Amino acid sequence: MFYTRFWGVRGSIPTPGPTTVLYGGNTACLEIRAGERLLIVDLGTGVKPFGDWLVANEIKKHPINADIFVTHTHWDHIMGFPMFTPIFVPGTRLKIWGSVSYDGDTLEKVIGAQLSYRYWPVRLDELSAHIEYEELKQGSYDLGGGLNLVTKYLNHPTLCLGYRFEYEGKSIVTAFDNEPFYNLFTTDKDDPAYNEEAAREGEQTAALENRRMLEFIKGADALVYDTSYTEDEYKSHIGWGHSSYETAIGNSLKSGVKKLICFHHEPRRNDDELATLEAGFRERYASEPLEILMAREGMTVEV
Repeated sequence: MFYTRFWGVRGSIPTPGPTTVLYGGNTACLEIRAGERLLIVDLGTGVKPFGDWLVANEIKKHPINADIFVTHTHWDHIMGFPMFTPIFVPGTRLKIWGSVSYDGDTLEKVIGAQLSYRYWPVRLDELSAHIEYEELKQGSYDLGGGLNLVTKYLNHPTLCLGYRFEYEGKSIVTAFDNEPFYNLFTTDKDDPAYNEEAAREGEQTAALENRRMLEFIKGADALVYDTSYTEDEYKSHIGWGHSSYETAIGNSLKSGVKKLICFHHEPRRNDDELATLEAGFRERYASEPLEILMAREGMTVEV
């Protein structure tokens, strides 16, 4: 058994309301099951309904024991943690994995700071759950029980990790928040800031990282990829740390991905717009060996 289920699919800010009922308005949270292992990717507001589901369906059978993988600590990816019901239940054991964060603060400090009287009526030391933290870098990790993890740094305004979970010959990959790597140095020879060597090295570095991205997602059975924008929209959002549908599809085709799940929906994108985009891309690439899905809350993808 190896699958992922979506509890939060939205980017940047929760968007509840009548125009987001079909695809959902909660921010990022994925459930992954690898045999008996429970993995959670990100602690956006979608972790609240997931926690409630766990308490209603699983705590009577056994305590909750989960590994939580935080892609990065921007607020929309961690803001659901104080409302994750299992943290208040004795016997819950959580191991939270993620990258070393901003300004030298630890993962524990950034996530735990939400549970202080400044922001929340319950403090971190009042929780009933046993919580450990493990900081990750780019690399490969044996998680035990036949489960392997590969991590990759993504292109985002703060340190952000992509996760590749491999189990029984299958793979589920997450790549959000992320945008294509590009040359940070000007290539305009008439620009006073132009430096030939810097421009050349910038081009080489961007090309190398984009090739590494293709290798990271290569052959994925399910790829959950940042698709905040259309390609036209992306042109006015370069540097924001998010990708386009066209980039996600192009990279998936180049890398032999089997299923692409478009994720991190732009908060202004309503159900009708998402449905139109989904139908359009599925029709346009119908002849390609790639299944394209638009992430919806409650959707399960088996591999």
